[in-house]
Amino acid sequence: MPTMNVNLTPALADFVEQEVRIGEYRSASEMVRDALRLLRREREQDSFKLKLLQQEVARGIDQAEAGAFSTQSLDEIADAILHEPI
Repeated sequence: MPTMNVNLTPALADFVEQEVRIGEYRSASEMVRDALRLLRREREQDSFKLKLLQQEVARGIDQAEAGAFSTQSLDEIADAILHEPI
């Protein structure tokens, strides 16, 4: 496994040491690997969410260009939703 030297701020170094000390991780390397896996997963989720948002915006633009939009204000729409009988 490749080795890397990483410079941490004192606060981050203390955090890593504390996590190892309380037994959450067996070593600083294990903790850093876990943190990097979490960061990768978070970025993948952000990318997925962005793609969904872009699709929905494109869908909304297509609907608006086709004339399929409401003339109600956002407040009117929200009020109608909040006061719908269940």
